[in-house]
Amino acid sequence: MKPFLLLATRAEDVAADGEYAAICRYSGLAPEQLHRVRLESRPMPAIDLDAYSGILVGGGPFNSSDPDEEKSAVQLRVEREFVTLLDEVVDRDFPFLGACYGVGTLGQYAGGVVDRLYGEAVGLTTVELTQEGLTDPLLAGLPPAFTAFVGHKEAMRSLPHGAVRLAFSPRAPVQMFRLRSNLYATQFHPELDLAGLTQRVEVYRHYGYFAASEADDVVNRAAGRPVTEPMRILRNFVDLYRR
Repeated sequence: MKPFLLLATRAEDVAADGEYAAICRYSGLAPEQLHRVRLESRPMPAIDLDAYSGILVGGGPFNSSDPDEEKSAVQLRVEREFVTLLDEVVDRDFPFLGACYGVGTLGQYAGGVVDRLYGEAVGLTTVELTQEGLTDPLLAGLPPAFTAFVGHKEAMRSLPHGAVRLAFSPRAPVQMFRLRSNLYATQFHPELDLAGLTQRVEVYRHYGYFAASEADDVVNRAAGRPVTEPMRILRNFVDLYRR
């Protein structure tokens, strides 16, 4: 099998390694089957799509909708690199799954509107599938509604032309969409379980997602319902696109 590629942007080693381990665990991929490039630490190398089965994009603290003058030089570089990569990925309809930051990268690239209107606090939400989501192969085996972890300052206000909305939540009208046949993005975190969320709450305690003094309360509220279904998306992605 050709490996998959994870493009990551988390600068904090604990969070970056936790994300990578979780994606391996829930996708069923061994580490040698999931190559990782940490874009926050070095420029994106030349990527030969024919060498991979598919691409995954992890989350991170970058906000696509921030004004350019407020973005770091690293974020601006990463965004330019994603545009170049997505030129080929979208043209070829190459298997792509972006989680959280994937909405900003794929959504803005394709002409959607991403801003802070529909941000969600760190914690639990109920994700509901649309009629299109109920029949999409990437969501096979998931119930019509399920609990997922979220935590994002920005979200999609309007879909790109031609995109299909697959899921929504009470707060965010677009929790997941598909572009063409094989390009996907989720606002919720399909890789995240309670242990992973607890770790990220500590790592990002001072990043403005919540008051630092409320970190324990955030974790306690997140423990209120089990999160077991979103992880199936990662395994489905691998099963659908392994080559």
